[in-house]
Amino acid sequence: MNWITEALPPKIRSFLKRDTPENLWVKCPDSGQLVFHKDIEQNLWVVPGSGHHMRMPAQARLETLFDEGVWEELATPDAPLDPLKFRDMKRYTDRLKEYRAKMEQPDCVRLAAGKLDGLAITAAVQDFDFIGGSLGMAAGEAIIAGMERAVSAKTPFIMFTASGGARMQEGMFSLMQMPRTTVAVRRLRAARLPYIVVLTNPTTGGVTASYAMLGDVQIAEPGAVIGFAGARVIEQTIREKLPEGFQRAEYLRAHGMVDMVVPRTEMRETLSRLCSLLTNKRTPSAAA
Repeated sequence: MNWITEALPPKIRSFLKRDTPENLWVKCPDSGQLVFHKDIEQNLWVVPGSGHHMRMPAQARLETLFDEGVWEELATPDAPLDPLKFRDMKRYTDRLKEYRAKMEQPDCVRLAAGKLDGLAITAAVQDFDFIGGSLGMAAGEAIIAGMERAVSAKTPFIMFTASGGARMQEGMFSLMQMPRTTVAVRRLRAARLPYIVVLTNPTTGGVTASYAMLGDVQIAEPGAVIGFAGARVIEQTIREKLPEGFQRAEYLRAHGMVDMVVPRTEMRETLSRLCSLLTNKRTPSAAA
């Protein structure tokens, strides 16, 4: 018999009980190493021992991107909530309400404007924690609005992608965001403004088939899964064993699908240097 739970009075039991956060320790998927969550946060969500890049919250990514962690949050356009009146285990509208309350944001894409080493930029971050970063009408409208803002402000546009693909609850309305965002990318090109894409883990499905692979410079984080269909689906279709590391960032770099694989600790400096070179404006990182 557990004497704490059985023998002691309730008031003493409540005094002795200690609440321990569930995420106090984080296990590395590669090495199995247990790392204190504060150490992970201080190291930009990269496991110190193995170098494995964990999923980074959108808020933290914006804080590390902009000078002194200061930026202007840009409003995202409204979009129809549930055009198909979709329902699976629960109503799609109820699911959206839950995620909006939990994440405190309207959808999976956040827009921000600020300065990177003194150079004005516009950025968008796709948050995988919001329904898997799936591309729906609201996300499509946000990306287009961000690109249009970059055109009007004449700034580079940096896109951080993380998605499982199209949002199936919105059917063909979701798929229509692929050509719509592609047209917005063409507007950036027509304005001769840099479009830099940072592919994070995972970037798959319709997102990969549209704006995620249309950047002037394609950057990937180490170990990121990048592809259209899943590896298992491809193997079943072609009936062949895929190469080791297929659809990983390093494999795509070796085969010319991405331009560079950049560790998160070097990402800010790399983005600053690229923006400086592509706009012909000098920044401290470019000077170094």
